[in-house]
Formats: sequence, structure tokens, C-alpha cells
Amino acid sequence: MLRRPWRALAAPVVAVVVASCLGIAARQPGTPAAERAELASRFQFSRTALNEEPPNARDVRQVQPALERISGWISAVGAGAAVGDIAGTGREGDVCLVDPRDDSVTVRPLPGSGGTYEPFTLTPAGTGLPWDPSTMAPMGCVTGDFAQHGRTGVLVFYWGRSPVLFLRRDGAATPTAQAFHATELVSPMQVWNTTTVNHTDIDGDGRPDILVGNYFPDGARVLDPRAADDPRMAMQDGMSNARNAGTAHVLRWTSGTTGTRPTAAFEDLPDALPSAARNGWALALGAQDLTGDGRAELYIANDFGADRLLVNRSEPGRVRLTLAEGRRDVMTPKSKVLGRDSFKGMGVAFADLTGTGEPDILVSNITLPYALHESNFVFTKDGPASDLLSGTAPYRDRSEDLGLSRSGWSWDVKTGDFDNNGSPEILQAVGFVKGHINRWPELQELAMANDSVLHSPRSWPDIVPGDDLSGDADNRFWVRNADGRYTDLADESGLRQDVPSRSFAVTDADGDGRLDIVVANQWGDSSYHHNLSPAAPHLTLRLRVPAATGDGTATTPAIGARVTLRTADGRVTAQQLQPANGHTGVNTTDLQFGLGAHAKAGAAGGAAAPVTAEISWRDAAGQHRITRTFQPGRHTVVLTDPARTATTRPQS
Repeated sequence: MLRRPWRALAAPVVAVVVASCLGIAARQPGTPAAERAELASRFQFSRTALNEEPPNARDVRQVQPALERISGWISAVGAGAAVGDIAGTGREGDVCLVDPRDDSVTVRPLPGSGGTYEPFTLTPAGTGLPWDPSTMAPMGCVTGDFAQHGRTGVLVFYWGRSPVLFLRRDGAATPTAQAFHATELVSPMQVWNTTTVNHTDIDGDGRPDILVGNYFPDGARVLDPRAADDPRMAMQDGMSNARNAGTAHVLRWTSGTTGTRPTAAFEDLPDALPSAARNGWALALGAQDLTGDGRAELYIANDFGADRLLVNRSEPGRVRLTLAEGRRDVMTPKSKVLGRDSFKGMGVAFADLTGTGEPDILVSNITLPYALHESNFVFTKDGPASDLLSGTAPYRDRSEDLGLSRSGWSWDVKTGDFDNNGSPEILQAVGFVKGHINRWPELQELAMANDSVLHSPRSWPDIVPGDDLSGDADNRFWVRNADGRYTDLADESGLRQDVPSRSFAVTDADGDGRLDIVVANQWGDSSYHHNLSPAAPHLTLRLRVPAATGDGTATTPAIGARVTLRTADGRVTAQQLQPANGHTGVNTTDLQFGLGAHAKAGAAGGAAAPVTAEISWRDAAGQHRITRTFQPGRHTVVLTDPARTATTRPQS
């Protein structure tokens, strides 16, 4: 009599047992407490607020009528930070900070940098450029020498208009708003809704170009409260393969001038990107030479659809980019294949995590238990770089193996050797909308809806001030443990935040040989984290090339240059100078290598051992390489084309 009931129960019992076993197997192994304590002892950061709540601060944006029900969602981006030598002192100790609470773009010296000027604001208002603060808002800024005259300027990008260049004038000794000349990136101004910009050399002529990632459709008046029945406004046309966003743009640098009204001319190349890469909902942009020819491949991290890897086949003056996608085998889910994922790409960085001397690709996605449980990516090479030239991306995701697959609602990702031990740590900005009413159930219902209704804002659930989506999540500070996996030590290191963050900017602001961190927070005070970790040997290289304009003596950062370092103990590591990679955070233009305690061995009197560096860079004449030996410390290296040599100046 009991056999049939037991048989009926057997299948579900077995299913529960199997599911439990698989769940246990899928759990990431933790790091023992003693090892966590030892790892944490290597890091210490002191936090200082960079700004404070402005008068009449907001916590939500004004939007067009069709978007009022989801104003909280629309208002979830806009914080950004970019570091650089804006003051012209030779130290990367200044920061451009974007604060959505009052839509301000401010420039200020970082604590301890030696800067004494007063913070000032950059705005198109009063410059003669079109500006309407009721329909336009800044979303981020990028530092760089856009005029190629040897002075750092600032590019600010917006929703509601195309980006504006603020170029440093000649003769302005003290940084002020009047020391910068505002000019359009594209003329006439266009209505773009830009979320990310990269400043990198695309055509291989040695002069950085600009890659623009737009989000909402071109012409959509997202922030205009008068834009009722806007025919151009649309949300994503799918959760996994949306391609109805604003158009991404490649703008090639053509000329620049110096003086009191400097100029920077860029040619917009509408056909430079393959059609499949033009209209993704871009949230982050990356540039890195993956083939060894000195030309940067481009990575576009897209929300609601497949990311894109573009192989660079350009020549000076002629941009040519082709798509590459990963291979899939029976053990690989489609969304783990590079270029075929359906996740929510929100950040991208490059670092050698596997000790091969080659860059791995780190991508932030949404990885929340009981919600959108996707996966971050760590794409590592599993084939020859030459495969890229045939359209195949020879990469496999190893995020689970490395303990980096899950972090939360993740945005910008940055790497740096914060304890100078020779192994990079990883930062991830985490969190979306902070409130007190959990809206995940409604969002999950939307995620299961038919893609055909997703593009209409009427189909979306209410997400307004007070609602919460991953608002209490914490940023991540990933440190490698003894078994090669990464463990999060943000709490122990003093890197937690009270509000969701969007991006990081990494620099050695005070010149003490330890990398510091700027954190750009959404709807809260942004912060500076001074690195007080125990000191260790390092090599910092300030790579420069002759500027294209000016009096012939000015130099400019060697964007795209690569340094391969060989230490006395035989280790090989490499970095490339691509400071603008990511979402809305821009790093220093210095390259810093941690040498570890072992670097002190082998030299007389206990002095630090020298290291050998191969430096490669590209200009209009082709790719160049030199090899130099450096003592640990700071050095300026001027890369000159005619003799293909370098001049090295040690710095204190």
C-alpha cells in the first residue's frame, strides 16, 4: 500500500538532493579568517569627502512626461571622476568631478597633491555655446590633451547635447574657469545622450582620437519636461539583444592649435564602426592592443545586449574596425561567449591577472542572487592573437575560477597594484538606486515580459524616489589569496560607501609611490581614499611624446604605449597607457608597477635592484620599441621618433 506513495516521492526527493549537491558545488570557496586578516594587513586607506551636499540638492532628475513613472531609473547615472595634471605641475593630482545633485562639473586639487587653487566649475553657460540646464545635464568628464599642445583639458559629455571640449589657454598660470576655452566637439551641436567616452589613438597616428558611447536614441529629449509625445524617445527593444540606442561615434583627431583660444578638430566618421556595433546601449568603453601591433582593439560594453570587440586594422588617417566573437563549445553557455552575451555590460578594464604578460579583459555585469544572477567576465586568452584577424576572439571566461563572477549590480571596474607587491587588485563600483521599498519583484516581472513591449515606458513598473534596487550594495576591493582566487576586502580596507557608486579614478596624488583612489558616488558625497598601506618598491613611468602643436618643446602623454617589465627574479608583466577605459572614471597617465619586497635583494648595500623595461609605442611612422633599465622610483621618459630613443629623467 505504501509503495506507490514512496515511488511518487522518489523523483522530487532525488531532485532536491541533486540540486542541493549542485548548489554546494557551485558555492565559491571562502578565504580562511587568518588569511583574510593577513591580506587585509597589507592595505589601509584614509577617506576624505571631496564634495558636500550642495544647496537645493536633488535626489532625482527632471524628465520628460513619458518617463516620470520611472524617474528613479532614469536618474541612476551621472556621477563621474577623471584625474590628471590639470594644473600643469607635473603631478597627476587634480580631479574633475561630476555631481548629479546639482549637475555640476568641478575641478579641484586632491588632498596632499600640493595644489592650492580654489575649486572651480566648468559649464557651457556664458561661453556662447548652446546650453539649457532644464533639458541638459553632464554625465561624466574625461581629462586629456585634446588640442595636442601639451596642456591637459577636459571633455564633458551630457544627456541632451553633444560633448564640449574645455581646452587650456596659453598664459594661464593658475587653474580657473577662465583658463579654459569652451568649444564644440561636433559642430553644429547635436542632441546626444552620452554615457561614456574614451580618449585613445584609434588610427595609429600617435594622436588620440575619441570614441563616444550614446545611450538613449539620438534626438530623444530625455530630460525635457516639455517634451510630451517625443517620437524619438524609446526604452530598450529587448532585455538581451537591444539595438535601438543612440549611435556610437568614432571621431578622428585632425588638428589642434594653441593660444588664448585653442582649438581641437575631430572628424566624425559615421561608417567607422561595423553596423552591428553602432546602436548598442553603451555604458563602458575599453581600448587595448590585443594583437601586439600597437593598435588598440576596442571593447564596447552594452547594457541589455551583446558586448562588442572590434579588431583594429586602421592606418594613419583611415579607421578600419572589424568584429570578433568568441567560440562556443558544449561546456560554455552562450552568454559566456565574448560578443554573444545577453548580459548588462557596465564596466570594462584590462589587466594581466593570469601572469602571462598579456592583458585579460574584465567586464562588470549584474550578478545578484534571487534577481538578475548573471556573471561578471574575466576573459583570458585560450588561443593565438592572430585568431582575432580572422574574426575569432580567442578568449574564455574564467571569472568563476578566479572568484570574480559575482559582485552585485556592478558598474566601473578598475585595477591597480595598491600594495606594490607585483599583483593587481580590482575595484568594482556597485549599487543602483537607494531607497526603502524593494522593487525587485516588479523588475523581475518586467524582465519576463515580451521584448516587444519593453521599448514603451508605459510597460515599466514605477521606479521613483523612495524605491530601492540594490541600493545597499557595497563596492568591491578584490585581493588575490594564496590559492589564486580573489576575495573581497573592501570592508577591512576602508573602502565601503554609504551610497551607490558609479566609477573610480586611480592616481598617486601625493607622489609617495602608492596608488590612491577617487570614488564617484551617485546622489551622495564622492570621496578620496589616500593610500596609507605599508610602503614597497615601485617603478612609475611618465611616458611622453612630442606634442603636435605649439613651440616644439611641449610633450603630451603617450596614449597607447605599452611597457613590458622584467624584474630581477624573472617575472614579466605588462601595462598599456589607456587611462580612459571604463564607465565614467579616468585614471592617471602614469604607469605604476609594484616591485614587491624581493626587488630590494641583489644590489650592494641593500639598494633596490634595477628592472628592465621594453617600451613600445606607435606614431604615423609606425611602431617603435626601445629597452631601458631603470632603478625603482619615478621616471619621465620622452619617446622621440627621429632617433627612436628616449630621454629619461628621474623624479623624486
